[in-house]
Amino acid sequence: MTGTVSRRRMLAVGAALLGGAAAGAVAVTAADAAGGAAPQPQPTPFGADVVPFHGAHQAGVDTPQQAHTWFVGLDLRPGQTVADVRRLMALWTDDAARLTAGAPALADLERELALTPSRLTITLGLGSGFFAGLGLEAQRPPSLAPLPSFAVDRFDGAWPATDLLLQVGSDDVMTVSHAVRVLTREARSFVSPVWVQRGFVRSRGAVAEGTTPRNLMGQVDGTSNPAPGSAELDRTVWATEGPEWWHGGTMLVLRRIRMELDTWERLGRTDREMAVGRRLPDGSPLGGGGERAAVDLQAVGPDGLLVVPELAHVRQAKARDESERMLRRGYTYDDSPGTGSVSDVGLLFAAYVADVDRQFVPVQRRLEQADLLNKWTTPVGSAVYALPPGVREGGTWCDGLLA
Repeated sequence: MTGTVSRRRMLAVGAALLGGAAAGAVAVTAADAAGGAAPQPQPTPFGADVVPFHGAHQAGVDTPQQAHTWFVGLDLRPGQTVADVRRLMALWTDDAARLTAGAPALADLERELALTPSRLTITLGLGSGFFAGLGLEAQRPPSLAPLPSFAVDRFDGAWPATDLLLQVGSDDVMTVSHAVRVLTREARSFVSPVWVQRGFVRSRGAVAEGTTPRNLMGQVDGTSNPAPGSAELDRTVWATEGPEWWHGGTMLVLRRIRMELDTWERLGRTDREMAVGRRLPDGSPLGGGGERAAVDLQAVGPDGLLVVPELAHVRQAKARDESERMLRRGYTYDDSPGTGSVSDVGLLFAAYVADVDRQFVPVQRRLEQADLLNKWTTPVGSAVYALPPGVREGGTWCDGLLA
């Protein structure tokens, strides 16, 4: 830790002599030009887009979904204390604030890669092991605990719950990769990486802004989310109960769901629509009316049968009342297959809720019992994290918890 602090202090002094790190990307480019280096290409309008880091809530939750998001699970190294973690949070907060603004971190070794934020967000999550390992159980949010066992789960052990989570999203995958590298390099003396899960949706600009993403089954995924900026979203996502430091945070349930596309693709389009309960062309319910139309679970067709089949996914996933609402985000993963496999594809399903037990678990119980999609989807990993509230100007992540 001593070497890291000394290095950062040296870099801070150097940055001050050059005119201050606050000048951001413009200062870096100007300094390079003054030194005779070739000027850096200016980012496109998308590349220059910035999502504010500071605020009442962490960015990356209700932020419009970026094209690329990586989830990085890390465990605290043995012997870490609250004082150690306080220093880690100071380092990470400073790095995250700079990177999301399009400026290099103080110890950035590849500062040119930081100049194109492309709506970069860096979101922190805390696992139950974080509180247990630091003796902070009394401050643990009430619903931060392992999920109950579900009959459909087939966990392979590669994606366990971890003490910490970094959720890093941007419209540019180079930006995501660079940010993850900076953050994990800075934290080597505090944490050990356990896994990285890489997800994506369509590239920004490929479809109209606000278009609901599709998964690799071809279906739209996330239609029924609360409207951005609405009172419903506030009630659904942001915590108002539990320890005071926690108010303004949210819970994240992250599920890794493998898709059995080899057998799914044997179905005709009508059968696929019946299994999900939505039409493929526009994502509308089987009863019609457009993607945003309410799903009528009682509608009966001319044949006397339910329009939405009894075992259709939307019938089980639909919230019975507001207490079961969630902010759902789906990210496709397409990883290198193992020996003898054709593909390893699926969905990183992220659900943001104020209370896991009240909002997520009842819906998942229905899905495990009577969802036709269970024939073609298999949960292989699962974890729950508490995402602390946002960082105020001059503050650090978790300062209310670690003070």
